[in-house]
This record gives sequence, structure tokens and C-alpha cells, in this order.
Amino acid sequence: MSMKLPHAHPPPALGEEEPPPSPPPQRRPRGFASGPAASAGAGAAGPPRRRGEREREREKERTKLRERHRRAITSRMLAGLRQHGNFPLPARADMNDVLAALARAAGWTVHPDGTTFRSSNQPHLPPPPPQLGMFQVAPVETPAFINTLNSYAIGTPLDSQASALQTDDSLSPSSLDSVVADRSIKTENYGNSSSANSLNCMDNDQQLLRSSAVLAGDYTKTPYIPVYASLPMGIINSHCQLVDPEGVRAELRHLKSLNVDGVVVDCWWGIVEAWIPRKYEWSGYRDLFGIIKEFKLKVQVVLSFHGCGDTGSGDVLISLPKWIMEIAKENQDIFFTDREGRRSTECLSWGIDKERVLRGRTGIEAYFDFMRSFHMEFRNLSEEGLISAIEIGLGASGELRYPSCPEIMGWKYPGIGEFQCYDRYMQKNLRKSAVSRGHLFWARGPDNAGYYNSRPHETGFFCDGGDYDSFYGRFFLNWYSGVLIDHVDQVLSLATLAFDGAEIVVKVPSIYWWYRTASHAAELTAGFYNPTNRDGYSPVLKMLKKHAVILKLVCYGPQFTVQENDEAFADLEGLTWQVMNTAWDHGLPICIESALPCLDGDMYSQILDTAKPRNDPDRHHASFFSYRQQPPFLLQRDVYFPELRTFVKCMHGEAPQNGEG
Repeated sequence: MSMKLPHAHPPPALGEEEPPPSPPPQRRPRGFASGPAASAGAGAAGPPRRRGEREREREKERTKLRERHRRAITSRMLAGLRQHGNFPLPARADMNDVLAALARAAGWTVHPDGTTFRSSNQPHLPPPPPQLGMFQVAPVETPAFINTLNSYAIGTPLDSQASALQTDDSLSPSSLDSVVADRSIKTENYGNSSSANSLNCMDNDQQLLRSSAVLAGDYTKTPYIPVYASLPMGIINSHCQLVDPEGVRAELRHLKSLNVDGVVVDCWWGIVEAWIPRKYEWSGYRDLFGIIKEFKLKVQVVLSFHGCGDTGSGDVLISLPKWIMEIAKENQDIFFTDREGRRSTECLSWGIDKERVLRGRTGIEAYFDFMRSFHMEFRNLSEEGLISAIEIGLGASGELRYPSCPEIMGWKYPGIGEFQCYDRYMQKNLRKSAVSRGHLFWARGPDNAGYYNSRPHETGFFCDGGDYDSFYGRFFLNWYSGVLIDHVDQVLSLATLAFDGAEIVVKVPSIYWWYRTASHAAELTAGFYNPTNRDGYSPVLKMLKKHAVILKLVCYGPQFTVQENDEAFADLEGLTWQVMNTAWDHGLPICIESALPCLDGDMYSQILDTAKPRNDPDRHHASFFSYRQQPPFLLQRDVYFPELRTFVKCMHGEAPQNGEG
């Protein structure tokens, strides 16, 4: 009795071709592919495959986030170990160095190749100190290190003391990884810890090694670039008094040991001319400059014509002068205004540059009187060379831009921001410009430009082919950016008159998000008419060149260069080189300022690459570098000190000494 196998095919006859195999049975889709579109039948095989690809991409992103989180934990742990306990770890330490240090302190022997055994079994042979680039690490079996380790128990916060380091005989060095990681997760309060600072690690080991190699490069024949460090903002109180002279001396003493060239001091309009127009109080700054002179450091002064702090919540660090705020109670149009009528009280509107609304003075005249008062008060310090440069604040945050992205209004990165031209003085200027063009109906702001947190493609103005490139759009953007350029021209004309012969600095922002879109929406709302078909920085830098100033460019860290999430179409590197090349084409000198704390060699390496381009045939380089760091340097003297000291030497074109770092 013969049996027929199901789905079996009879063998082909002689000379006949073998029939193609039957297709495999359809598998039941799962996950995202199990929806209605996937159950349409075999003919819908294409969409499930695409959904599977999307799921794989999502899994890749999740894997990258997990790896980033792991590296962030490592970065936090290393920072805490350095700050709270004299751990002699390499400047580019990893978990292997941490495990080796803990194992040696617990009585184990660790060889350079990783071989680990109990010291009681074999004689202890201390390995040579590991080296990584130019950074040399001292042997870890020192009494100071062992005593420090014994004062911190594993599994407890770093800021709490424990009696001794207790280890179990069955605990191997490899199992210490989970113990140390658990402590780093529980420990949040060390030094300058934040979620932003924990992202200072690169995405892969190759980039980490490359950054270390760059910092360890030979800079002995490179130009000397002065390094300036900013002093904390709260050293001068609201009554223009120096708060802690001895603390300032300690900070300056530490900075002097780092061989920096000078310090950056913010002179706030809201402090000096706080209560009565034309009555200036400089006593606190006079005392501060006297102490700085004792240490023979130079000073870069920042004349800040803006406020600092959340002016909406009542927690104001430094506001505009009180008499300005009194005027604003009756005339709020002296502030920048958005389309909904909300006011930005951070700085004065450029619409009043020529309007006598400040107790008989225009905005430009108020700035000039402040600058002239500073020059008359500290002329002798300028003549002695103590004051090396003066930075003029020209907009929001002291940068040359509109306050288009105020967090007080709910803006969050990477929102495009909003145009700030709806106070009555700016509207009067816009109407005048529209009438001169013969199109009175153009005397309005765009009504389809979205809101602070919109994306370009969500708006009719900034989307590809949107109204930004229409006749009206080009008129409006030319006018909007023209007001910015006109403000620069007027303020700098009086600044060069007030500070005859002094070096004047102007800071230009880095609006790098949405840079890889056609409209460059975030730059447009900030006042830079820089879409893909137009160089919007050239007119601004041409005006700066007219007044012979120095352009200050903000430099961000590697976490901004390597974009994990490409939703913002950001390109910080592309924007940086566009501005730098345009400045050099105009013969404009450039200086660099760090926008974030420098916590590792990656940040220093990127700053060196920007300040001293290796492949530039014209040998361009930065005029100086300003280091913005919070909290004060003195509080972080044990954290990343070797890298900071080596960075200063590289900026100066010097070779680090043997064993340094």
C-alpha cells in the first residue's frame, strides 16, 4: 500500500527541467508588522520588510543610547574618583585602570598584560606606570593612595567617609566592575556634575584615541596663543562690592600656577548704573582690578548690556538697571517683542537705538555714556597694559543676535525660535522700509513662521520652497538682518571713539541647528540671513572689519559635533568653518571661547584644532582663547588638572615636561 507524501512532487521525466521549489510558507508577522497592513496577505510582503528595517534602525539607536549611558557613567565615576580621593588615574583612564587600582589597593597583583593574582601566592612585582600619550601616571602603590582608598568604602557615596576598604576573598577584580558601577549610579553630587557634562565622551574608542593623540601632538613650533580664564559671575554683588577678596586671591593664585595669561571679568550695566541714570559705581571693580594687578595677570573686560537669569520666575541673577525697569512699567515697547506680544526683558530693543525714550537719551547714547565712564575710570590701567581687550555686548547673552530662543518663553532645543520685531519702534522701522519699496502691505511680520519650538517643515515660511524665498520673504529678511547690522555699526562707531586704540571684541553666536536645511530657520530668526543660497555672515563680518574689531567665536564640545540624533539637521563644524573662512577672507582676526566646561582631552583637542588649524596653508590661528568655566577653577583644581595644564602649554607652543600630566 503506497502512501503519498503531502506537498511532494513527482520526479521529473528524463529531459524535463526540474520544477522550481515551492515558496516557503508565510510566517506570521510580529511586533510592528502585525498590524492591519501586514495582514493583507502575501502581496503585502514589502511593507513588513520595511517595518523590519525601521525596527532594526530603532534597535541600533537604542544600542547607541545604552552605550552612551554606559560611557557617561564611566565619565562620572572617573571624575568623582579624581575629585574626592587623589586617585592617580591616567588622564585618559578607562575601567581597566580603575579595576587595576582597586585590585592593587585590595592586595592583588596586576601585571601590565592584565594577569591578576593574590599577592600572597607570588611575590609582588609592581608594574611600570602606564603611559597614554603625554600623560604619565605615578605608581598606585603609594601610602597616600592606599590611605585615600581606605577612607572611601565601596558601595557608599564618595562624599561619605567609611572606616576601611573591605573585600571578600572570593571577590575577584573582574567582579568589582558591578560594584563600582553601582556606586557611580548612586553618586550624583560631585563637583560639576550634570547630564550635559556626562556627555563629554565620544561615540567610539577610535575617536577617543584620536583625540588623545591630537592633544599629545607636537605644538612646540606653533604660534603663541594667550589663554584667559573667566572669573565667577558672583564676585561683584548688586551694590558693586567685591564679595570675597581672599577667595579671589586664592582663585588667581591657582590660575597663575596654570600659567594662564589673564582673566575675563564681566562688567554689568545693571550693577554699575543700577539706580540713577548717569550715576556710575565702579568701586567693586576697582578693588578687583587692584587684586588682579598684584598677580601680574592681564584683564579682558566684557561690557554686558544685557541681563542674566530667569526674569520671569523672579529668580534674577543680574537684571537691566532698575531705572530702565521703571521706564518699562509705562513703556514696554523698549524691549524686544514676539508675535504674541510677549516681551523679552533680557536686553533693550534695537528699535530704540535712535529713540529718546530713556530719560532723554537714546539706547545708543546710554551705551556710549557707560563705555566712556569705564574708560575715564580705568584709563590708567589701559595705559599700563593691564586691560588687554574690551568686549562689547551687542544683544542677547552678550552675543550679536536677537533674543529669538528665550527659554523663559518655553523655547527648547532644537526649536526654530521666533522673530523679535513686534514692538512699536521696530514696526515703525519696518513700515518705513516697506513704504520705501512701494509695498505698504509688506509692513508686517510673517504670519506662517511657526512658534518657538516649531520645526522648519511644519511652517509655511521656513519649509523647502517656503515663503522665506519669496519676494516678500527676501524683503523681510533683508530688513530684519539689516537692523542687526545697523545696530553693530552704530555701537561700534561710538565704542572706537570711547576706547581710542584699545582692542575691541564682538561675540558672534553659533546657531548650528537646522544648518543642513535649505532655510537655516534658527539663524534667520536670530538675525543672520544665511540660507543655502546666500552667505549671510559676510555683510556682518564686513561691518566688523570696518571697525577693526576681533571676532569671538564660540566653540562647543565633541558631543555637539558628533550628532547622535539627526532630527535637528545640525552641523556645528560646517557653521564654524563658514564663519572662520569668511572672517579670514575679510582679514578679520578671530578668537575662541569655550561654551561648555572642558572636562576631558576631547574638548581640548577640538579647541586646539580650531585655534591652530594644522592644514591651513595661510597659517591662520586664533588671537587668544577665553575659558568659560563654572564652578570656579579653584574648586576643580584636582579634576582634569593635568589635561588643563598640558592644554595651556600647547596653546603657548611649549613642550610639556617629562612626566607632566
